[in-house]
Order: sequence, then structure tokens, then C-alpha cells
Amino acid sequence: MTVLRRLLRLVGLVVAGLAGLMALLIVAYRWIDPPVTPLMLLRLPEAGTIRRTGLSLDEIAPTLPRSVIASEDNRFCLHHGIDWDAVADAIDDYEEDGRLRGASTITMQVARNLFLWPGGGFLRKGIEAPIALAIDLLWPKRRVIEVYLNVAEWGDGIYGAEAAAQAYFKKPAKSLSSREAALMAAVLPNPRRWSPANPTRYIAGRAGTIQGRIGQLGPLLDCIGR
Repeated sequence: MTVLRRLLRLVGLVVAGLAGLMALLIVAYRWIDPPVTPLMLLRLPEAGTIRRTGLSLDEIAPTLPRSVIASEDNRFCLHHGIDWDAVADAIDDYEEDGRLRGASTITMQVARNLFLWPGGGFLRKGIEAPIALAIDLLWPKRRVIEVYLNVAEWGDGIYGAEAAAQAYFKKPAKSLSSREAALMAAVLPNPRRWSPANPTRYIAGRAGTIQGRIGQLGPLLDCIGR
């Protein structure tokens, strides 16, 4: 019994230590760009490289964050890290057909990219949720979308808006057109399968939908400015 107690105490200390480190990093990343993410390291043996250049949000064409919000998280400016309406819909769908669909906000994706592993499952979601709430509490919305656009995977070894814009369109992220930004947003669900530069019919159509949705969002984009 003594051995079990010691083991449980050790596990508790490790968990508390990891939680404390994560809290410190969340605070630090409010101002400091994350040097690397777990996903980058996991993909490195296969990709052989990490192509990434950090930018401020002002150095990225405004149409890209708008396109990403229109594609990934329409209520980004309204929720506090978790879109509970989307979560409720996902639970209803799971109860009806047994399929677990995504209800991740951009903030939750930032939490996953910075601290967790790829893939789904309830365990990761359970850890991801409080991290997302902490990020939303401590960071302004512009910082959340800025970090997302700098760490998101956009292809094999390609991370962030600048590396993606250069790889696919041979131009800096600041010069992306509205169509190019929409194409980049359209491939985010599976960037290793789809290419913004060579869109399938599905991706081309999805990009058109994203462009149309931006105009419909109106004040729902106010939190990112410009």
C-alpha cells in the first residue's frame, strides 16, 4: 500500500509539474512566438524539414485571418475558447449516428498545436478544452489568430502563413489575394492531402463558399480588426 501511495504521489507531482509548465508557457506565448510545436517534431522525420517564418498579424494579408475564421470558426469573436453550441450539436450527432465530428474552435486548435498530439478522441479533447479556456482568458483574440496562422500545418514540413504563401504562390503572406487566402483556408482540414496551388474541384468550390461567407459575417470579424 505504501508503494502505491508513493506511486500515486509521484504521478500527482508529475501532473502538477506539467500543468504548471503549461501555464507558464501559455503566459509566455502571449508575447513570445512558440519556437516549435509537438506536431512539427512528430512530422520532422517524414518531412525532413520545418519551413516556418513567424509574422505579426499586421504582416499577413487581412483576407487570410478572415478566410480562416469563415472556414474554421464563424463564432470566433463571440465565444470564449469553446463554442458550446457547436459542442452540443456534435454530441447530438454522436448520439444519433455514433460518429464524432469536430467541434474545435480556432482557440482549441491553437491549444492542440502548441501542447498536445494530433488525432481525435475524448482524452485529448478533455485536456484541450481547459487549455483553450485559459488561452482565451489570457490572450486577446488577435493574438490567438496570429499564433494560429503562424503554427498551422499547410503541407509536408510547411507551417504558418508565410511559408505556405511562399511555397504555393511564390509571394509573401502580406500579398495574398482574397482568392489565394480562401484556397489556403479551404485546405486546412487536410493540408497534406490538398494543395492551395492545385485545388481539386471540391477545394475550389469550398474556397468560393469561404469568400462568400466572409461578406456575411460582418461584425463577427470585428475582434481581429482591419
